[in-house]
Amino acid sequence: MNLPTLRQLQYLIAVVELKHFGRAAEHCFVTQSTLSAGIQDLENILGVTLLERTNRKVMPTALGLEIASRSQQILSLSADLVDLARSENDPLTGRIRIGVIPSISPFLLPKALPSIRKQLPLLELVLIEDQSERLLTKLRSGEIDVAILAFPFDIGDLSRQIFAAEQFWVALPKQHSLASQDTVDVTQLAMTDLLLLAEGHCLREHALTACKLPSTINRSTLEGTSLYTLIEMVAGGLGITLIPEMAIHTEMARHTDICLRPLATKDKAPMREIGLVWRPSYQRINTLTLLAQNFAEALNT
Repeated sequence: MNLPTLRQLQYLIAVVELKHFGRAAEHCFVTQSTLSAGIQDLENILGVTLLERTNRKVMPTALGLEIASRSQQILSLSADLVDLARSENDPLTGRIRIGVIPSISPFLLPKALPSIRKQLPLLELVLIEDQSERLLTKLRSGEIDVAILAFPFDIGDLSRQIFAAEQFWVALPKQHSLASQDTVDVTQLAMTDLLLLAEGHCLREHALTACKLPSTINRSTLEGTSLYTLIEMVAGGLGITLIPEMAIHTEMARHTDICLRPLATKDKAPMREIGLVWRPSYQRINTLTLLAQNFAEALNT
């Protein structure tokens, strides 16, 4: 009895996600003919049609979607088996692939990595920056081992460990009427002036939550692709924005044309939590605990 190979499952997942044979082949580092033949072999083994093919596009069948979803689980379990075997000799060696969201990576990693390299010199960290939803997809498929995310955020059945919490600060043009205050209350913010990150960035949703606004609210706000862009927009007098506390002591936030003030509410300062997320089947929990401790210490220095 022939059984599907892990490589064939990888091909299927790539096509289902990208809906394009050429891009899927590039993603898997194979030729398009190799990928197409692999999926055809998979369909022959299973005796079903997984993809609907036309001259212009490719679409997964309903069964193809279900099999791709289960394939992701199989690949993640396979990756965890390999990792478990490698970590048996020494849990502080080997490779760990870490996904980080853009509103954390430039502020946390430069502080934490020197200490981690010193304390865990045999541990190889592979870093991937991406948005939260895409990191969760990579995590479930086994492409990465752990992700550093900001909360609140729905991670489903994945495991997590919170290692830090931080408040939000308001970035204002120096000439702004609120710049003379020690703190800025949420009720004082003019929402029409609020600059946000583009859709898909969790910091956008956290900023809306901090300001007690629904994510579906209709506003003619300008959007940026990064915190650096938002800061430049604030400096240019285009509005105000919220930044996490870990960013306020960076060169980006020391911009001569802006000022920073803590954001406050009547009850308490709006916060976001930072934590590690991993698959429940992932075995290197002691290593993750050490990483979380290093990240927490880095943010407190």
